[in-house]
Formats: sequence, C-alpha cells, structure tokens
Amino acid sequence: MPPAPAEEPSVADAPVRRRPRGRTTLIIAAAALLGIAGGAAAGYGVQAERAPTPLAALSQPGLGYPAKPGSADPAPLTAAQDRRVRTDGDLRKLLVDRPKGAKKTLTDELGLDDGWQPLDQYAETYYEDPHFMFESLSELDLRRVASVAWRQGEHRETGVQLLQFRSGDRNGAAEHFGDQLMYMPWDKDGAGNPGDPVKGSREGRYFLYPVERKAGYLPSYRARALAVRGDIVLDINIFDTVPIGKKDIRTLAERQLERL
Repeated sequence: MPPAPAEEPSVADAPVRRRPRGRTTLIIAAAALLGIAGGAAAGYGVQAERAPTPLAALSQPGLGYPAKPGSADPAPLTAAQDRRVRTDGDLRKLLVDRPKGAKKTLTDELGLDDGWQPLDQYAETYYEDPHFMFESLSELDLRRVASVAWRQGEHRETGVQLLQFRSGDRNGAAEHFGDQLMYMPWDKDGAGNPGDPVKGSREGRYFLYPVERKAGYLPSYRARALAVRGDIVLDINIFDTVPIGKKDIRTLAERQLERL
C-alpha cells in the first residue's frame, strides 16, 4: 500500500513575526521634536529681521533719567551732617549746659569731676546692684561715660549721662537701652509704670517714680529719662524731696536729644 502523502503545514502553524512595540511612538515623538525645533528656529529668524518695537511712554511725567549721570562717588558729609564725626570727638561738648543759677555738685566743687564719669561711679550712683551693672556694662563693651550734674534749690539734684558703646558684633547701646526699658514698668527697682514717650526719639521714654518714705527722712522723689541715638544711650535722673513735674524731665530730655 503506497505511503500516505505528507501533511502540508497549516497556516496556523506558521511562525508569526510580531511588530516591535514602541517604534511607531518613538518615530512620532522624534518628528514632533524636530518640528518644534524647526518652528522655533524659523520664528527666531523672522523676529530677528524685524525692526525693534519702541517701548511705551511712561505714564508719570518727570521720571526720565537726568541729562547728565550722577557722580559715582557722592560728596562726603560735612562734620555738621556726619553724626559719627561729632560723637567720636569730645563727647562732653554734646552735654546740655547747666541751667542758669544751678550750682555745681559736691564732686564738681572739689574739682574731682572733669566731665568723664568712671563706670564704677555711675553704677554705684544709680543702681541697686552696682556690681552686677558694672559687669553687665563691661560685657556690652561700654566705651566711656560723659556726665554733667547740678543742684537747684535746697534738695534737687540732676544728673545727665551719655553712655557710649564701642561698635562690634553686638549693639551694646541698643541692648543696654532695651534692658533698662524692660524693667522700668516693674514695681521692684523700676518706676512701676510704662512712662511717656520723649519727643524726638523713636523709643525714648521718661518716668516718674512713686515717692519713697522712710521714718526720720524727707520724702524722696525721682524722675528718669532714657533714649538711644546710634551708639549712645542717654540717661537722665532728677532727685528731689518735693514732687517733680513731667515737664521738667521731658524738656531736659528733649534738649539733650537736640544736642545729639
């Protein structure tokens, strides 16, 4: 019996070639990128050939540049305009003058006061804890204290101090001024009230203390003014056995600020 013919392979059994995925997408993306780049280059070329468009006029008159450019180096300030020139000189010359009729204090009469007040003397005169204030002011790099004092009437004594601090990483004047203002509203050591602003100073204030009474002594009244200008702190104190008016301490502080 003749052998059966061999079966021909069916179409279903033939190997199928699969189309690689992503090739069409890659071709489309490349064409789009080339189209964008070509369009940008063509647009830049067209824009470069056009004449520049002038800017619109300013809506506010008088804002144009001056006809001549200003000097690169401005003229230096005069001695009257430069505060640093004044304060780096003899600081005693910036102290207020003694009022007419006022007498020198005992220290002045003995010839011990030349207008410069030692730090320990300042701390001893005006603070409850002079040792702490001496160390605190030294750490803040206090440079010098210019002082003037006088007596009026039987018991009124006034002292004006200009405390100048050295320039450095710390702003000693601002720190000392801020510390003093912080405790002044306290009943203990301070005036017990927020005080009133000093005209001509952004943060300066003056205070009236409550009267102090001790058996066997006359009553004690005190007023104080504080302000800061640059590296200088202004500290004014008035003591008396009778009430001190706000006008007395306020006007004195304003006069001293004008000198600075």
